[in-house]
Amino acid sequence: MTTRERLNIPRQPMREQPPEERIKNFNEVPLGYDEKTAMLEAERCLQCKVPMCIKGCPVEVDIPAFIKLIREGKFIEAARKIKETNSLPAVCGRVCPQEDQCEKTCVLAKRGRSVAIGNLERFVADYEREHNAIEIPDLPPPTGMKVAVVGSGPAGITAAGELAKRGHKVTIFEALHEPGGVLIYGIPEFRLPKSILKVEIDYVRALGVEIITDAPIGKLYTIDELFEMGYDAVFLGVGAGTPNFLGISGENLNGVLTANEFLTRVNLMRAYRFPEYDTPIYVGNKVAVIGGGNVAMDAARTALRLGAEEVSIVYRRSRAEMPAREEEIRHGEEEGVKFKFLVNPIRFIGDENGWLKGMECIRMELGEPDESGRRRPIPIEGSEFVMDVDMAVIAIGTSAQPLIRMTTPDLEFNERGYIVVDPETGATSKEGVYAGGDIVTGAATVILAMGAGRRAAAAIHEYLMRKKAQQGK
Repeated sequence: MTTRERLNIPRQPMREQPPEERIKNFNEVPLGYDEKTAMLEAERCLQCKVPMCIKGCPVEVDIPAFIKLIREGKFIEAARKIKETNSLPAVCGRVCPQEDQCEKTCVLAKRGRSVAIGNLERFVADYEREHNAIEIPDLPPPTGMKVAVVGSGPAGITAAGELAKRGHKVTIFEALHEPGGVLIYGIPEFRLPKSILKVEIDYVRALGVEIITDAPIGKLYTIDELFEMGYDAVFLGVGAGTPNFLGISGENLNGVLTANEFLTRVNLMRAYRFPEYDTPIYVGNKVAVIGGGNVAMDAARTALRLGAEEVSIVYRRSRAEMPAREEEIRHGEEEGVKFKFLVNPIRFIGDENGWLKGMECIRMELGEPDESGRRRPIPIEGSEFVMDVDMAVIAIGTSAQPLIRMTTPDLEFNERGYIVVDPETGATSKEGVYAGGDIVTGAATVILAMGAGRRAAAAIHEYLMRKKAQQGK
């Protein structure tokens, strides 16, 4: 096929559940490519001599190579090509913002029609799993070195897998009762099915990684105690799971909660499988979700599926400034989520029994850009009004997890409570301790956390090999 012919192939859309059906279930919304569609989409790749898409990928997947294999019908080989640098392709194919990373740097993006890299990644990962073709790569002889990984989110899981593939004995300590971190407690079933995440985590386990749950480091053991237990290095991927609040009156009313609490209860207590799991979870009739990111969209779409009559996103900027993925916003609009832009809550109003009954808001206008690059929202004097709501979900971001800071005084943190590291290696101020993901950057994307875990694993490996040589092991 000539380049001209490839340029004439339109980007292949992915099949989806119709909105009127999906708001009644927690099944996945996009339904994936079939073989024919995947191969046609793969034909669109120009196989650039200098593939900018690889530079746009935080874990440096050889994108042209795996797409070429799809084009040739070698789907299993394509999945294994991805897994050379990415242990979680089925996850990344679903939740990574490819439009701002690999697809953004695709040369076809200049025409507004980048190759659907994320859709193709999802296709081959699903194909490999559905055909029971997952294989564990040959592992090197054990090095005799032990690494403790704290947290089983995307940074921790990635670091653990990379270290195991280098021959080290790795143990993950997870605070909650199921591994996965934000992937399992923060992302709804309709975006990332738990069964698929489990397969990805089982792959890392099969590499030899031990996962210990119900083990909050900073409570069960300190970092120093991990070294005393015989670990030669520690990677901290504890995330930034402390929810932020608005700091306005009425936040302690019944019916006001954070997206962190709401989504965790739905996910870990399986409220999405009601009535099979009769999870005690309150959902109002009129729900307001405060925020404009992916978490806000997740909370809003979850509330709809749990039976809310009306769900509104309340966001202090305009649609153009929303940080949520365009696909998530589109899905929310199709499902009936209402959007109230340039609106900011200033007070929650309760009834005589302490339950939320209303939310006083003020209208906003946009001024000059702030440090985020987005135009700063400014209150419009005298524009206050009251929304009739009986449930409010606060989704305005998270802050650093404090346990490690409270129990590791010789570890350097910045003024916001995040761990200070060498950005190239993830090395902290404490010898043998590395960190990556949201506990370093603040809340960011899954793939950026994975990239940090991968870089740290390479640096930890070098550190361990030097240490082993010095010990004469």
